[in-house]
Amino acid sequence: MKSWALWLGTLLMRPRGRMTWAAARMAATLSLEPAGRCCWDEPVRIAVHGLAREQPVTLRASLRDERGALFRAHARYRADARGELDLARAPALGGSFAGLEPMGLLWALEPEKPLLRLVKRDVQTPFAVELEVLDGHGPESGRLLGRAVHERGFLRPGVRREPVRAGRVRATLFLPPDEGPSPGIIDLFGSGGGLCEYRASLLAGHGFAVLALAYFRFEDLPEYLNDTHLEYFEEAVDFMLQHPKVKGPSIGLLGFSKGGDLCLSMASFLKGITATVLINTCVANTLAPLYYKDMIIPNLGNDIGKLKVTESGYTTFFDIWNNPLEEPDHLSLIPLEKAQGPFLFIVGTDDHSWKSELYAHIASERLQTHGKDRPQIICYAETGHCIDPPYFPPSLASMHSVLNKAVYYGGKPRAHSRAQVDAWQQIQAFFHKHLNGKKSVKHSKI
Repeated sequence: MKSWALWLGTLLMRPRGRMTWAAARMAATLSLEPAGRCCWDEPVRIAVHGLAREQPVTLRASLRDERGALFRAHARYRADARGELDLARAPALGGSFAGLEPMGLLWALEPEKPLLRLVKRDVQTPFAVELEVLDGHGPESGRLLGRAVHERGFLRPGVRREPVRAGRVRATLFLPPDEGPSPGIIDLFGSGGGLCEYRASLLAGHGFAVLALAYFRFEDLPEYLNDTHLEYFEEAVDFMLQHPKVKGPSIGLLGFSKGGDLCLSMASFLKGITATVLINTCVANTLAPLYYKDMIIPNLGNDIGKLKVTESGYTTFFDIWNNPLEEPDHLSLIPLEKAQGPFLFIVGTDDHSWKSELYAHIASERLQTHGKDRPQIICYAETGHCIDPPYFPPSLASMHSVLNKAVYYGGKPRAHSRAQVDAWQQIQAFFHKHLNGKKSVKHSKI
């Protein structure tokens, strides 16, 4: 049998001594480093061994979320002269992406049904990513050469998840593996409501005690964001400062979209906060009036007549919001000059929900006018509204869970995905510096 295989291989040799694909009937091996399970925000090195010399192959990735929705990506490659393929060195020749993108099979995942956003609803279980190697570059699926399942989790070994039902506070606390106490952070999401844990769970794996805090559309909390009382968030701050595993005497805040302006208000009016990170947020109070003791901050006005719908039928809110500096007495502006700690503004310059770059610069000017240090502002070109942890597929448009409208968020997939990697490092560095006294990391160019 061995001599027959050798004779057939010799018969099919090209004149230059190159074996045709018909002779390359070997099984390929997918190699993953690290092997087994890793965290979602960790890169993985994907390689294929056992191919023929310069063999064309197609790599496919797929996963199903907790609700059964399918997300898929594919890319065409060519093996090297030794029949090896390393995605860290080999550029994709087309497909869901092109060029040198070692993590492209993850960030380029697209939903089978349009307008679905990939999020993690249960951080206690991993996402299972199925990877396949197929022969050839044809539009039809080639012969399956190899397959592997790659698990990407959200709780690093030793990270503890503790549901919190303390007074009115509805949240989940994630504690890092070390004995602590650890620097504390409260994490707030936007106008979709509910309790989002995936960012907090990943951040806890980097040495922080993180409270994922819900404020509406969860359990016995209000169903709609009709008005907001800062006393609720003050309870959450007190809970963190009194927790034995949280390092005092202060904590940090991390807020996205509506959660960002809530964090600005918390930093401005509440004690015990010394570092605040805002991701694509407004410098004014938005969507609902904010109440605190005998004070009311009205919400930023809007002109619904300026609502735009794209050719694809997606809604954009970019133009509807009033300029807070042009409103009478600037009543909706949050007095962030009262805050005790520094700010980091993460801005996507292609944000189609908020004028995030303008708002960051308004905040900078206001702080400096009141004799405070200017905030750190990092702007990412071709990056939209929804800046998630690394390797989540950029959400350029999705069905808003509260508005029930197809909303366009903006961004270009490649640039947006790179921004997510860099922003994640910048967020950690900022909190380590201002909550832990560690030196900052250098900002990479995007």
